[in-house]
Amino acid sequence: MGIRLGCIADDFTGATDLANNLVRAGMRVVQLIDVPPAGAERAVDADAVVIALKSRTVPAADAVEASLRALDRLRSMGAEQVYFKYCSTFDSTPAGNIGPVTEALMDALGTDFTVATPAFPDNGRTVFKGHLFVGDVLLADSGMRHHPLTPMTDSNLVSVLGAQTTRAVGLIHHTVVAEGAEAIRARIDALREDGFGIAIVDAVSNDDLVRLAAAVRGLPLVTAGSGLAIGLPANWGFKPSRAAAQLPPPDGHRAIVSGSVSAATNRQVLEYLRSGRPAFSVDPLRVAAGEDVVGQALAFAAAHLGDGPVLVYSTESADTVRTVQGRLGAAEAGELVERTLARVAQGLVERGVRRLVVAGGETSGAVVQALGLTGLRIGPQIDPGVPWCAAVLPGGETLHITLKSGNFGGPDFFTSAFDLLDEEAV
Repeated sequence: MGIRLGCIADDFTGATDLANNLVRAGMRVVQLIDVPPAGAERAVDADAVVIALKSRTVPAADAVEASLRALDRLRSMGAEQVYFKYCSTFDSTPAGNIGPVTEALMDALGTDFTVATPAFPDNGRTVFKGHLFVGDVLLADSGMRHHPLTPMTDSNLVSVLGAQTTRAVGLIHHTVVAEGAEAIRARIDALREDGFGIAIVDAVSNDDLVRLAAAVRGLPLVTAGSGLAIGLPANWGFKPSRAAAQLPPPDGHRAIVSGSVSAATNRQVLEYLRSGRPAFSVDPLRVAAGEDVVGQALAFAAAHLGDGPVLVYSTESADTVRTVQGRLGAAEAGELVERTLARVAQGLVERGVRRLVVAGGETSGAVVQALGLTGLRIGPQIDPGVPWCAAVLPGGETLHITLKSGNFGGPDFFTSAFDLLDEEAV
């Protein structure tokens, strides 16, 4: 029997976020790093597969090409439904990639309609009358308006997505969603009849997402943040089960690598620093000047790994980020930090770290690729949207790793993550 659900995620932390919700709903999930080679499907033993791409901020044509390759592999695995996952803050440039990828997948699957909702109420992302809220504020008034790569200045998702697509984008209003799956299906039929190809769907609660999940059971393609995943497994009869999240017992040193510039991760770094635990700050300007910052970071870490988790971070305020970008250029500054932290992560693993927290989507992608990881088994949830995972290192040892979206997690995440892993192992 093939997999039930095949998922394509546009970054690595988003992939684990999605996989986490599927596991919580009872599915056994494997996350693959980039598109696996032909024949890899024979080694997959799971109910759902999530293919993690690094396509959120690449040119639209490249994102489409990677997504179509992922679709081909998922179809070869027997996927009954395809899920295109993007960020719960609908991160995108005016050119995409959410719209272009959605349309390419629709064309490849031969479907004339799909839904779109980044809602994830557990993390404060809700959609009301087509507008995306982050906590109590509109998306355009949140910290995402300052994002260095994908600043979000429009909260109206109908207009945001409509600017990226050739298909007409409609809305399924919250009053319809509240009536249940049959009402949602009737609205879908009406939108199709009126020539719409995509519908933004309101969702202000998990119950809304469960109702939507039941309504889209027959659609070949759904697009969403990770929130919709809480309801989809029930369409195949899955129920929540601790067994779906079991991982091998952890051991080895603990470390955190943080490259996110989000407000949530800034708070997590500050909370960690207030605790007095060891931390090393990576300055991109010193890296650009040719200093051996990687070597300095690893020497610092080596002196402290035996005492508990060590943090290596390049997490700064929006003003500091703008200053660095002004000196180095936005793209070069980001790539410089990613490369540096990926090399640090390699060195930490070489020094015996086997429990690793990585913060930031782009940083996570760089770290996973640098470590040569090809797949992750998804384990227990730390905070909404963030699970522990287990990966096999090239040498055969197990690495417990969590890839945290910059926007996710409570202030004490960098310590509570390790506490949770130890508790699950008891």
